[in-house]
Amino acid sequence: MEMLHLRYFVAVAEELNFSQAARKLHMAASPLSQRIKDLEHELGQKLFERSTHKVALTPAGQALLPLAKDILEQVNAIPWRLREAAKPARSTVFIGMPAGVHPALRDKVKLLEDRCREHFDLKRWPGTTADLVEGVHEGRLALTLARLPANDPALAQIEVMSERLGAAVPADRFEGRTTVKLADLTDLPYMAAPSEATPAYFEQLDTALSAAGVKKRLKLPSTGYSGMAELISSGMGFSISMLDPSSPMHGYKLDNVTILPIEDFAPELRTGLLWRTDRTDLNELIEQAKTVFQEPIMV
Repeated sequence: MEMLHLRYFVAVAEELNFSQAARKLHMAASPLSQRIKDLEHELGQKLFERSTHKVALTPAGQALLPLAKDILEQVNAIPWRLREAAKPARSTVFIGMPAGVHPALRDKVKLLEDRCREHFDLKRWPGTTADLVEGVHEGRLALTLARLPANDPALAQIEVMSERLGAAVPADRFEGRTTVKLADLTDLPYMAAPSEATPAYFEQLDTALSAAGVKKRLKLPSTGYSGMAELISSGMGFSISMLDPSSPMHGYKLDNVTILPIEDFAPELRTGLLWRTDRTDLNELIEQAKTVFQEPIMV
């Protein structure tokens, strides 16, 4: 039995959808389905009940799932367990950094670097929240800052920052205004960044805006924050961004873009610090991190 077969099985078991599992694994659905059939043939057990509209685990599949997850967890832990066994006196470890981290949080990361310098050389690693959380889970990162919610039962987390959000709108259209109301935005399409760059919270935000009457959407499959600023500056829509002028996200603002508080809506983006509770090799680093980040920042 190949380890990949177990990875394929767990992906399908978690998604209960071959197409979604295939996208998660960056492969086509047809070869994924064949690999599952190969595993079933090797085990002599049917693992999934398949129909046109539904995929479900059989009793054998339900029994295999915790076993497969446990095996994969142990395999994924091999690199950092080996590093723990053969680590030098001062280890190089990584902290994940999502896009747009506030300067106040960067100052705390720098403080953590200084406090743990005797035993750890702490380096910063960029990425999306999903990738960074996965990196901590698999042991490639020691800990990470991540946009909340970030749900992984294997990881502990504390909230370290809450940033108020406002509406990024065409400045000429709202000239002289210091705030907006949701009713002012209903005829402008809402633009969210491409899903791979957007924290999960913005999916909840999209739903909340729709429920409040902001129905129009402008999909942006191939542009980032700078492209969104161009469209907002041209009066083609609005987006949601950090209100605090010191946020790095204000670097994307153009001349005809302003960010205003929303009177009848108060969204906020929360950031957490996440780490594995079983990384005994990092106990000293984690304790220092919990001390450095113990007081949440609110801006």
